[in-house]
Amino acid sequence: MHTRLAGPPGGLRIAGRSDGERGPGEPEGQARALTPQTAETDAIRFLVGTQSLKYDNQIHIIDFDDENNIINKNVLLHQVGEIWHISTSPADRGVLATCYNKPSDSKVLTCAAVWRMPKELEPGSHESPDDSSSTAHSLELLCHLDDTAHGSTACVTWEPTGDGKKVISLADNHILLWDLQESSGQAVLASSASLEGKGQLKFTSGRWSPHHAGTQVATASDTTVRGWDTRSMSQIYCIENAHGQLVRDLDFNPNKQYYLASCGDDCKVKFWDTRNVTEPVKTLEEHSHWVWSIRYNHSHDQLVLTGSSDSRVILSNMVSISSEPFGHLVDDDDLSDQEERRPEEKSQEPPRDGVIATYEEHEDSVYAADWSSADPWLFASLSYDGRLVINRVPRALKYHILL
Repeated sequence: MHTRLAGPPGGLRIAGRSDGERGPGEPEGQARALTPQTAETDAIRFLVGTQSLKYDNQIHIIDFDDENNIINKNVLLHQVGEIWHISTSPADRGVLATCYNKPSDSKVLTCAAVWRMPKELEPGSHESPDDSSSTAHSLELLCHLDDTAHGSTACVTWEPTGDGKKVISLADNHILLWDLQESSGQAVLASSASLEGKGQLKFTSGRWSPHHAGTQVATASDTTVRGWDTRSMSQIYCIENAHGQLVRDLDFNPNKQYYLASCGDDCKVKFWDTRNVTEPVKTLEEHSHWVWSIRYNHSHDQLVLTGSSDSRVILSNMVSISSEPFGHLVDDDDLSDQEERRPEEKSQEPPRDGVIATYEEHEDSVYAADWSSADPWLFASLSYDGRLVINRVPRALKYHILL
């Protein structure tokens, strides 16, 4: 995995060997699974899962020391198969879930499991791990989510505001709600529902809403987006033909309970009010190929991050449909004296929607882009060739939002 820190022109790059040989702990080839460590709100940490047919697959724990601009990497062995999706517990910094390929008879199924990382690799641990560049640590299997009885699992999403004991997995045309019991050592199927209709109905992705007391989940299947009530496992809204082609990803606005974003193979990003789904509230058409990933900033919901097969990451300002349409998000106490002495430079016009920045550090499809759970101004993106790039929101925009 090549890791690059982008920021000021030229930036700082930390990469694998220039001769193309693998160094100790470097994955072979591809990766498409990325997540911040959700329960970690102090240290900047991302997890990346590899996809190799040749070598044992791995989860790379990427810790970014912001003050010194240094990346530290630890490796966890994930020997059960290629990782297609990775998600972390919102309550326990040591627990994560993966969806991975498992050959079965003549076909390959995608399974899901919940794991615990070694104690010494949890953030803030006082135990010091061995030299991370040469030592691969093992994951502890806590439980399997389904034994493929319902088909291949596309993703696992955790109840965002919960205690880490509830997860939903999407397997083929089934939505499955699990209770993790016995310290996550056992997964009990609490309830489920299935997509009905003609053709091959399969879920591609899903997100659990942080609103409505954790009772709503959105799913994508083919070109349709659906909302579900987790108490009854019944459908509460349906956006048919949300995109012209396959819907790839979804995310909820963290501050506006009815706002949902979607992206797909029609190269578009759409924003919906789930109370009236006849038309999107806004549509972005900035990417030139499939859009694989969309994420709202957790603190400043006008900032929206997208990643695409056009190898680009785009940071957009959707201020008109944000919770702060006039951009004032932080007290003036956060500004320095020098900044306070320049009131004439403050913009009197409301900020406009549009692209803030386009990042072109990747040379392959960007399958995932996500915000740090510890620093609202920092994000990571991952392309299929195994390159992880860490970027910051441009400083000028940051101060505009602060002002």
